[in-house]
Amino acid sequence: MIKTGFFLFLFSAFTLCTEAQQIFSSNTYPLVDFRPPLDILPPALAGSFGELRGNHFHSGIDFRTNQREGYPVYAIADGYVSRIRVQNSGFGQALYLTHTNGYTSVYGHLSRFSPKIAEAVKSISYQKKTFEMDEYPPAEQFPVHKGDVIAWSGNRGSSGGPHLHFEIRDSKTEQTINPQLFGIQIPDDIPPVIYSLYLYKLNKKTFNEYTPKQNFQVTGGAGKYHLAANTIVVSGEVGFGITATDRHNGNSGLNGVYSIELQLDGKTVFTSALERFAFENSKAINSHIDYPAFLSSRRSIQKSFVDPGNPMKIYYNLVNNGRIEFTDQDVHELKYIITDSKGNKSILPFTARSDGKIIVTPDAPDGIPFFYNKENEFSTESVKVVMPKGTLYNDLNLVYKVKPRPARAAYSEIYQIHNNLTPLHVGFDLWIKADASLGTLKDKAVIVSTGGSSQGGTFENGFVKATARNFGSYYIAVDTVAPSIIPVNILDGKNMSGIPKMLFKLRDNLSGIKSFNGYIDGSWVLMEFDTKTATLWHSFDSRTGPGKHQLRLEVEDMKGNIKTYSINFYK
Repeated sequence: MIKTGFFLFLFSAFTLCTEAQQIFSSNTYPLVDFRPPLDILPPALAGSFGELRGNHFHSGIDFRTNQREGYPVYAIADGYVSRIRVQNSGFGQALYLTHTNGYTSVYGHLSRFSPKIAEAVKSISYQKKTFEMDEYPPAEQFPVHKGDVIAWSGNRGSSGGPHLHFEIRDSKTEQTINPQLFGIQIPDDIPPVIYSLYLYKLNKKTFNEYTPKQNFQVTGGAGKYHLAANTIVVSGEVGFGITATDRHNGNSGLNGVYSIELQLDGKTVFTSALERFAFENSKAINSHIDYPAFLSSRRSIQKSFVDPGNPMKIYYNLVNNGRIEFTDQDVHELKYIITDSKGNKSILPFTARSDGKIIVTPDAPDGIPFFYNKENEFSTESVKVVMPKGTLYNDLNLVYKVKPRPARAAYSEIYQIHNNLTPLHVGFDLWIKADASLGTLKDKAVIVSTGGSSQGGTFENGFVKATARNFGSYYIAVDTVAPSIIPVNILDGKNMSGIPKMLFKLRDNLSGIKSFNGYIDGSWVLMEFDTKTATLWHSFDSRTGPGKHQLRLEVEDMKGNIKTYSINFYK
């Protein structure tokens, strides 16, 4: 552990690259191979690499496109199209280019592909009768050269507005890497902003929602910050946390910082640096931050101590995982150094001393011991929980309660599996025993949270099984209601001449949309769907000529309920 009377310092090397970009790593990256993916000047970001997002670190940088779609997107270097992805959500429409220098570039939320790629995508859709696809073309099919237009920017998928999501990945490991480390320049001479400092009274216990914390307001600006309090008084083992954001020059939103370093008496005890990460670890953002504080107040406090089950490889220079125990009553010098991707720094120095008192921090309520480094299982006659190793970030006492069932439309009691203030890295398997009254509805059964969110479900030997994504309270319900299809610009007998596409809105009451298929005159046609707007559409082409046509649209939910919409229209 870090003790102020006996301090061990572990140093891991860092290097300084061109343009004052600070990398807490021995890695080097090519700085002149790549051009920008857009020609919008000056470039501006709506989101930075590693920025704190809901349940994930942002995996790339988001280029602003002046709140418009349709800007040409360029290949950043020679290579070939190695992957084409079309989704209802996520990136929407995306291209992946593999380059000869060992890296892959990714372009997301595209409005449309270049003509040759678009023609191939449409051909695959009709061949496989699917809108969503994840294709890996051979290298010789779509070669590209640096500066070729490969697509146009858009707002497809889970996009909050028109922009280009851009990534650079290691082609071998698939890890995503901060694009600004490759010479992708964003004008920036503005240091990060530090808002507040937090003291966590850990007392050698597991961090959880019961850990006491204290907030200290920060004042200052232009890279220089200080606390209103002269000296922080501490007792026993503590940890620190900080809230900070970054901006760049010009049209900038609030972005994330690149690195956070905490020093104690001139020695580094904690560093986090968002250089690269693996996608399977991204959900560990909920361990990186004070997750209970985020849920209760939406504050993104970045902890400067690491939970034992946190798999992220963004931490360096750790001593006792960032936990500090003050063993004397001397005044100790501490300093936060916050850096952005361009190397601009903000510094917050402060002092702390121990009052010598023994503190008592609250214990978590009694429960069933679950361990972060083991598979955990718990079962009764009515419920079973199986949690794989790697699900938890900390040990915990699992709280389990049985609550009265909802007033109607429930086929079990409500089972509380701990609480939602404890984050999970992956989901856990949950079995709930169904009432005999479920009867013939067993194929329609799902496990739902008390908040109304379906976890899915299959019936097995009297139980409904699902994978729950979070702790919470769950029970069995059924989904017997088919999705709804709401026509937007088409109706029976309408002449659609001069109208480029027919539009619909889709809704489902519980389990979610599984599939949709459209047929004109009995032949399958491509229907496209955008989850965030619940909009379904078909763009007319030469397959639908002049005259009378019959449309049939079928939409199915996850429990096999099907809605059919049939009309005639004219072109």
